[in-house]
Amino acid sequence: MSIEIELKLQLNPKTAKKLAAHPLLAAIQPQKQHLLNTYYDTPKLDLHARRIAVRFREKGWQWLLTVKSAEPACGGLAMRSEWETPATPGTFDFSHVDNTDLRHFLEDATERLEPIFTTDFRRQIWEVPYGESLIELAVDRGTIASRGKRTPICEIELELLSGTVEDIFGLTRQLQEQLKLDPAIASKAERGYQLFTGEPMRPFKAKAATIDAQMTPLEAFRSIALGCLEHFQRNEKGLLTGDDPEFVHQARVALRRLRSAIKLFAPVLPPEFVNAYGQTWQTLASALGDARNWDVFLTETLPPIQAAFPNNRDLKRLRNEARRRAKGARQAITRLLAVSEYPRLLIEFTSAIYALGDTLPLPLAEFVEDRITTHAKSARKLAAKHATLTPQERHRMRICFKKLRYTLEFFEPLLAAKRLKPYLAALGQLQDELGLINDHITAEALISEVLGKKTPGPIHGWVAGRHGLLISELPEALETWLAQRPPSC
Repeated sequence: MSIEIELKLQLNPKTAKKLAAHPLLAAIQPQKQHLLNTYYDTPKLDLHARRIAVRFREKGWQWLLTVKSAEPACGGLAMRSEWETPATPGTFDFSHVDNTDLRHFLEDATERLEPIFTTDFRRQIWEVPYGESLIELAVDRGTIASRGKRTPICEIELELLSGTVEDIFGLTRQLQEQLKLDPAIASKAERGYQLFTGEPMRPFKAKAATIDAQMTPLEAFRSIALGCLEHFQRNEKGLLTGDDPEFVHQARVALRRLRSAIKLFAPVLPPEFVNAYGQTWQTLASALGDARNWDVFLTETLPPIQAAFPNNRDLKRLRNEARRRAKGARQAITRLLAVSEYPRLLIEFTSAIYALGDTLPLPLAEFVEDRITTHAKSARKLAAKHATLTPQERHRMRICFKKLRYTLEFFEPLLAAKRLKPYLAALGQLQDELGLINDHITAEALISEVLGKKTPGPIHGWVAGRHGLLISELPEALETWLAQRPPSC
């Protein structure tokens, strides 16, 4: 078995033609290959469900059988376990797979394997010495085909042949100075499955953190931060091409979780890292927040107002203006993702995460207990005096609860489920009510901004009344949460 460390970048055909003239490549004679791959799975896609890829590859006169376990990619970087051996097309022999459980799974599935899709592309390869490393830079151009459908391939793969991961990022940064290269998160296999199933693009939700008690706090942060980055990147295409407001919501949640993780782990992170990246995502997060506010107003807040006042003359103007501003907010996001600084930020941030070294290797359980205790104490302090809180303090309490929830979700694999489940349920109910209160505060501001009325009208009165009702229901949810014991390791 080998570990494949690979960075994938998207580029357009025009940029691909310019690549060979780059100073880092101009003096190197590239190799050229034609690669034809057929990927296999069961009719129920059992391999795909376990993030396993099996393919036969025609490489010159040779055929190879390859098995890959596809780990999540972040910032374009993927680390995958790979097993490859010469083979006869259509004859499956997995004896070269030294992971016993994986080999048994593949052998059990062998009789059900059938071709799912093909990738057919031409590859140019440069072996580039960079820093202390030797890096294979491959440009692939061709197509993915399945069930009569095709989608193009135009991408770069940077694979570490020897040396350090940092040099892959260094080489990429130098290439980005002259060429438009965007980190890509979907592998050819993933795109092939999407083509095969024909399933529409869906918003991607946060996955459980992959941490364990043997990690140091910094190692746990690396896993959590990369998970947040994957969460954002997998919603990026939906931000650019999709109409579903859930893409905005999930992208916003991803950045909130990422920024919360940086603050949560700040005691064990280098101050220069926290200073550099603690506020880096603020501009994009603000744009997502603006778009989300208008989406919530249009889809959740406005419909019951329309039902309450079907003949109100202001509502049509309010709805049309809200739609216009929602569209403008989405366009602002698109513009931010289009600037050259954005793909560079993804590379810089991912590189910085991998470059972090442990300066304070505390036991993770000790760190987790301290962080949960700190956040729970802050939340309980505000909750205990909820009856006297100002709107600004209530907003601060909502943010405090949100940070506590993210903390618990990050550390969930380490926490006792018996306490965690009811605690999260009570916390979730409380957050929902605080979120609705905040939505109505935001709605009041948006309505005033659009209608521009100094004297409150019936719409303002309806929103204010609903706001008051929600606040009156808050004490019960707070008491339910306060009765729960915080979870522990």
